[in-house]
Amino acid sequence: MTKADYYEVLSVERTADDQVLKSAYRKAALKYHPDRNPGDKAAEEKFKELAEAYSVLSDPQRRAAYDRYGHDGLQAGGTNVNPDVFTEFNDIFGDFFGFGDLFGMGGGKRANSNRAQRGEDVRYDLTIDFEDAMRGSAIEIQVPRLDACSRCQGKGAEADGLVTCPTCRGRGEVLFQQAFLQIRRTCAQCGGRGQTIRKACQSCKGEGYIRSERKLRVNIPPGVDTGTRLRLAEEGQPGANGGPAGDLYVIIRVKPHNVFERHESDLHCMLPINVAQATLGAQIDLLTFDGLQSVKVPEGIQSGQQIRLKGLGVPKVSGNGRGDLLVHVDVKVPTKLTRDQRKLFEQLLETLPVENEPDDKGLFDKLKDFLVQ
Repeated sequence: MTKADYYEVLSVERTADDQVLKSAYRKAALKYHPDRNPGDKAAEEKFKELAEAYSVLSDPQRRAAYDRYGHDGLQAGGTNVNPDVFTEFNDIFGDFFGFGDLFGMGGGKRANSNRAQRGEDVRYDLTIDFEDAMRGSAIEIQVPRLDACSRCQGKGAEADGLVTCPTCRGRGEVLFQQAFLQIRRTCAQCGGRGQTIRKACQSCKGEGYIRSERKLRVNIPPGVDTGTRLRLAEEGQPGANGGPAGDLYVIIRVKPHNVFERHESDLHCMLPINVAQATLGAQIDLLTFDGLQSVKVPEGIQSGQQIRLKGLGVPKVSGNGRGDLLVHVDVKVPTKLTRDQRKLFEQLLETLPVENEPDDKGLFDKLKDFLVQ
């Protein structure tokens, strides 16, 4: 019987890379998995064919031999499914089907909760002032966490309180047959530990850990923004069975400022000036994060125009310079005048030319053309 081309089995091009192969295998294997097709022999055979094809094409040496000589190039090593493909299958489908280790053929990993396990990562949301984000600071936080019980070293039992699990007999897993597969599943009674608690620890009541709070000092670098994530290595939950602790991730939220507004690495602020300053120009002191800065307002400036002060913006977290400060001019027209001020403005009105014609001289002509159509 002629074997099907492995690339056609997985519906991929001969140039497909590892990621494309894995994706195609996952999609097809999900479709033909025996759990989804109970009693369907054709689906079961297709599933085996997919596993065989992926086993060959995911192995660089076997794929090279197959590409050069076809199925004949695999005869020396046989065409049986490489056991490593079942480990791959377990990685791809473990979460989907709700079990961890598959196939019981030596390629999968045994479930064993007695091995060292890394602790969980922890998130901590920290709100800081705008000034702290600009200048940087060191802030002390209190982080709730779980610490391994010192009495039982995290086992949850007294010294003589552990017994071999009667369900899995200390293996930490149970085996059962599903279609043509032999499947390993973590023992539900002992959670994969292989032991059950006969006498709970008096300190932690069998949990293996105690709740506590830990004070930590977080160094906030200048230039952080809302959403910045700071990692504190091994400050998360403790590991199990001697495994390393997880990490603590501090997520920054920066309070808004009542004067300055941030856009990436630039700062923006408003500078109100009066009509005389806008007309004649002025030198104005502006309080910034670098102290008082003298801002030169050019004569004739219009409301809404900007004055850029280079290097007075937000420090870059990388330490590579700073952004700019953009000062937005807001010309304030007085709403109340004294008698003397009104006289001065009346004199000014008589001397200033009237400039209230539209800048676009063709506007009225365009409007006229539109109306007469």
